[in-house]
Amino acid sequence: MAKRRRKLSPELEKNISLAKKQIELITAIIHDIDEDDIQEEYKSAFLPVMSAYMSLDQMYKDVGFNEDTASLHKLYLTNLDKFKNEYEL
Repeated sequence: MAKRRRKLSPELEKNISLAKKQIELITAIIHDIDEDDIQEEYKSAFLPVMSAYMSLDQMYKDVGFNEDTASLHKLYLTNLDKFKNEYEL
């Protein structure tokens, strides 16, 4: 049986690429925090953002564009906004 082709979305691919850059930037900023306890607090608060991004990236690579990947992107954006509103970088 032939493998189904995954549906692609140039817009979502662009958004995933942008998300990767945001993750890298924020992670670098967090690692630059001198006080260990504050750094750990930021890392813990950033985990939902990182987790949503990693799930989105992997799911898009595996299955392509569908409702689930679109929902994961919305979850990533929601978590990112929540993190930025609660923590000052």
